[in-house]
Amino acid sequence: MEYRILGNTGVEVSKLCLGTMTFGGPADEKESANMFNLSRDAGINFFDCANVYENGRSEEILGKLMADSREQLIITSKAYFPTSNDVNARGGTRKHIMTAIEDSLKRLKTNYIDLYFLHRFDDFTPLEETLRALEDLVRHGKVLYLGASNFAAWQITKALGISAKNGWCRFECIQPMYNLVKRQAEVEIFPMALSENIGVISYSPLGGGLLTGKYGIKKRPKAGRLIENKMYKKRYGDPQVF
Repeated sequence: MEYRILGNTGVEVSKLCLGTMTFGGPADEKESANMFNLSRDAGINFFDCANVYENGRSEEILGKLMADSREQLIITSKAYFPTSNDVNARGGTRKHIMTAIEDSLKRLKTNYIDLYFLHRFDDFTPLEETLRALEDLVRHGKVLYLGASNFAAWQITKALGISAKNGWCRFECIQPMYNLVKRQAEVEIFPMALSENIGVISYSPLGGGLLTGKYGIKKRPKAGRLIENKMYKKRYGDPQVF
């Protein structure tokens, strides 16, 4: 396995990162354990998760699997999307972030998260409030590094400016959608990341299964994300894609 320095941190992560969104859903505990163990055997030390994956079940399973090797691993999680029907159990507010981190730590059975992402930009909360809350997580030792997922380039650069002005920890990693079909990140996200020395880990690298070779103009499986999942149908279902 090859390793890369994560952004401007000095921390080395495996070139491949295992996404755990299916843990506890399409992949039951046994299958999740198989994927985790195969990844570790291959030298992967980087595992990506989020508090909303399978309603928290993904974090719970990952927490069990990583118990014996926690200090050797780089673990991510995220906050933003609703975790209950409570109107405040969402977004980039201090209230939600402080609650979300504690819940994730409990599910993961750890006292810190290596890389903590805001899952998307919050249009309704002042960015200063969000960044100060994330800074406090670092100061309290609950999070080591910060990241942003699904942000536009201008949103990242605005955040970098606020963090620099206040002497706060900055976003060291971004997570855009990127694959051979969805290449929008090449326009502004990648050049910005290169300029600012920010790490990039993409999600949906195989386009929800589209790029595995299972799909074609006259060839489509009977089951799969692109067949059964509305979000993936909308994202990749255009006939021109096939």
